[in-house]
Amino acid sequence: MNNYGFVKVAAAVPQVRVADCDYNAEAMMRLMTEADAKGVEIVVFPELSITGYTCGDLFAQQLLLNDAEAGLEKIVRHSATLEVIAIVGMPLTVDSQLLNVAAVIHQGKIAGFVPKTYLPNSKEYYEKRWFVSGLDIPQKTSRFICGQSAYIDRRLLFRTSSACFGIELCEDMWATVPPSSFLALSGAHILFNLSASNDYIGKHAYRCSILAQQSARCLAGYVYSACGFGESTTDVVFGGNALIYENGTQIACGKRFSFDEQLVIGEIDVDRLRMERQVNTTFAGCRNHLTSDEAVTVDIRNTSRPIPALTRSVPAYPFVPHGAALDERCEEIFSIQTTGLAQRLMHAHARHAVVGISGGLDSTLALLVCALTFDKLNRPRTDIIGVTMPGFGTTDRTYTNALALMRGLGVSMREISIKEACELHFRDIGHDAGNHDAVYENAQARERTQILMDMANQKGGLVVGTGDLSELALGWATYNGDHISMYGVNSSIPKTLVRHLVKWVALNSREEEVKATLLDIVDTPISPELIPADEQGNIKQKTEDLVGPYDLHDFFLYYFIRFGFKPSKIRFLAMHAFGNRYDEATVNKWLETFLRRFFSQQFKRSCLPDGPKVGSISLSPRGDWRMPSDASVEAWLRELKE
Repeated sequence: MNNYGFVKVAAAVPQVRVADCDYNAEAMMRLMTEADAKGVEIVVFPELSITGYTCGDLFAQQLLLNDAEAGLEKIVRHSATLEVIAIVGMPLTVDSQLLNVAAVIHQGKIAGFVPKTYLPNSKEYYEKRWFVSGLDIPQKTSRFICGQSAYIDRRLLFRTSSACFGIELCEDMWATVPPSSFLALSGAHILFNLSASNDYIGKHAYRCSILAQQSARCLAGYVYSACGFGESTTDVVFGGNALIYENGTQIACGKRFSFDEQLVIGEIDVDRLRMERQVNTTFAGCRNHLTSDEAVTVDIRNTSRPIPALTRSVPAYPFVPHGAALDERCEEIFSIQTTGLAQRLMHAHARHAVVGISGGLDSTLALLVCALTFDKLNRPRTDIIGVTMPGFGTTDRTYTNALALMRGLGVSMREISIKEACELHFRDIGHDAGNHDAVYENAQARERTQILMDMANQKGGLVVGTGDLSELALGWATYNGDHISMYGVNSSIPKTLVRHLVKWVALNSREEEVKATLLDIVDTPISPELIPADEQGNIKQKTEDLVGPYDLHDFFLYYFIRFGFKPSKIRFLAMHAFGNRYDEATVNKWLETFLRRFFSQQFKRSCLPDGPKVGSISLSPRGDWRMPSDASVEAWLRELKE
């Protein structure tokens, strides 16, 4: 079974008794067994987890240090029966110096020890009273313990069959230049932190912000485990934080201040991280600033564990945030669109904006952008010319909505039927108007574009394009028809987001007529309306019946462009994201359609008009997406089938 580039990790918060190493080792072994049974590849425990962090001057007691080594030996023996890699914390004496270290254990072997680099000496912590820094010992120092020899080095990297990981301890993360930055630049995809950071008001939010930022800066996964209930003593309380981040996003978290032990599991997408680093030239450039001290790599010969299902959330609508974030996103998108359009209007000295209004989602969004832009420019909305151009497939519903929208927004209205012009054109080229083929459809799109372009010339205006990102990805546009404009305000907005933007405006509109019109447009089936309606006057040509659901295509587009994932992984993620909405055969069918159309329609994207980049994905040929128009899709189709 494939793991699709995911590595299942866990942050464990065990039950602990301060200074009772035997009890603590048993608790950790119990969680190791649970993690192994759940398919976890690497599990991390809190700082000094074998002894407990708050032992104070007991760290100067030989009995406690001996018990810590005995606890480690017990855990090492237990690990021989498991597949999971465990990272545990303990005090370790090296050449009469005491270090606060993380021990990496796998199948009865100690892979290495990583000492803490930065020791706090604050109001709550006095670690320098007992421990020395990893800076104080030479690189590649070794120690014979539990019947085996292992390196002790603050710059150890551990390479497994599926990823490379590094370790830092608690205060290291709060440093100006954390050790994890070096480890990431040296090749670590996942960073683990054994911590004992106490809790007080406001600290948790700050901690989370640092974890998010460090995982984002390092383009890495970050797994954080901090001690909990049993360590709360004297003047400090520990909340038992268990947190997992990936490139700035939290993918799993535990319950703070729980009295019970916890095992928080998540999957780090190492494939994604590799791709992010590959295309991020800044990350590569930062490697030039590494010091002469090289990382030491230890190989752990483990078996890559399959991922039958994900515990992490995979949003079905990656372009569309939820809750308050959606409001913020919509406001920001409109700001970007209106700013771009305003600059083009001013630079071109355009007196008018000309927009074709169909009563569908895309033209509605474009008209809303025009209205907001003219408002910001303190220009009358009557300088916006909305043109509705009924054709052979125009229904009463879309026609009525087009008129109501223009009237409600207060723009200038024009109605020009294209039927007669198209019929004349069919006669000129000798085409049977009863044959509803590509000629029949595309002639209508090109006639509408000709009207808009000529009207813009006539009025000293600028044609504002309405096509969206999803249509560009699928090539669902008539070449030299709706494919062309003088500025395409929707060119980097996918269809799923267009719907939410229009709905957001509707729900925030104070004008009931505009609100009702917008909501009806949102509920109207997506259609180019180029084929005559059915006997009841309803839309007969529904886009999603022909090319597939836009929610799937937008999902495919996001992971194909943003991360360069293989088709099989995109399918795996789609099955997880959409649950029972689509079966595997359906996902396969439309993913194959997406791939075929994306490759075959590149020639349309190679000559796109300008348009504002709104999100992280754009198909502009001037920088964001450069692809030969005649590239073969066969390798992608073959990978999907195999």
